Amino acid sequence: MKTPTTFLETAQRVIRTEAAALGTLANAVDDNFSKAVEMILAADGRVIVSGMGKSGHIARKIAATLASTGTPSHFVHPAEASHGDLGMMTKGDVALVLSNSGETPELADLVAHTRRFNIPLIGVASRKDSSLIRQSDVPLLLPKVEEACGTGVVPTTSTTMTLALGDALAVSLMEYRDFTAIQFRDFHPGGKLGARLTKVQDLMHTGSALPIAKASSPMSDVLLSISQKGFGVTGVLDDEGRLVGIVTDGDLRRNMDDLLSKDAAAVMTADPVSVAEHALAERALGLMNDQKITCLFVTDQNRKVLGLIHIHDCLRAGLG
Repeated sequence: MKTPTTFLETAQRVIRTEAAALGTLANAVDDNFSKAVEMILAADGRVIVSGMGKSGHIARKIAATLASTGTPSHFVHPAEASHGDLGMMTKGDVALVLSNSGETPELADLVAHTRRFNIPLIGVASRKDSSLIRQSDVPLLLPKVEEACGTGVVPTTSTTMTLALGDALAVSLMEYRDFTAIQFRDFHPGGKLGARLTKVQDLMHTGSALPIAKASSPMSDVLLSISQKGFGVTGVLDDEGRLVGIVTDGDLRRNMDDLLSKDAAAVMTADPVSVAEHALAERALGLMNDQKITCLFVTDQNRKVLGLIHIHDCLRAGLG
């Protein structure tokens, strides 16, 4: 009976085997990789990624990674392609086809379609003399390495290498296009990643919701603003509409004596921290935590108020 120690040894062996294979792959990448990137960049259409079985699962992930990083792409199942889905691939597209053996029979119709309609074909396989590699415009040959399963029949090391090669293509295309984190958020608005890339302008309150008053406003008006708007603060503006101060609950407590005889300028805390509308909401949350405050005014480069972001807005968006 296997022991936990044996399981641990197996895990370490598999991971080391696959890590070594990735090192071999890194050394085996040649000029054809650059040609594949250039072919995708030159395409007017999309990258159509296909594969069967385990290669199909890897193909789906590669297609998703390309699509989320600025390269239009989708997966086409080779068996479905033979029953009508070939219409999803048109002139102007590039086909990226994966098959460890290079002889997967279900790929035959899809490969033939690319040859018939002059659709550029990038083939990924481990056999230099395979049908897929021979028919590809740009062949990407995987180095010969052992599968990590020990029997040599379960796709493990080969699928890891194929996945890494797909990631390398996606990142190369990203870097060429100067694809930014903000652009990534546009394709990935959901989940924790989307939350981390949310901008202040996506969450801020604007217009009539803003608690603001002039520096010369009597404190009775300021108190009314704090009460009605519900943020516990009021921003204080000069005659040019620039943020010069903020009145908080703490300011009110410090000025209880003859409070209603004073104006906003006499009570406010001057030069409050603010944030730009294009900043990440995560930065706004960090500022609020550092300053031990619950909201920030959003200003432009001239300190004119554009909005207000509250810590609860950040928490609702999945930050924190």
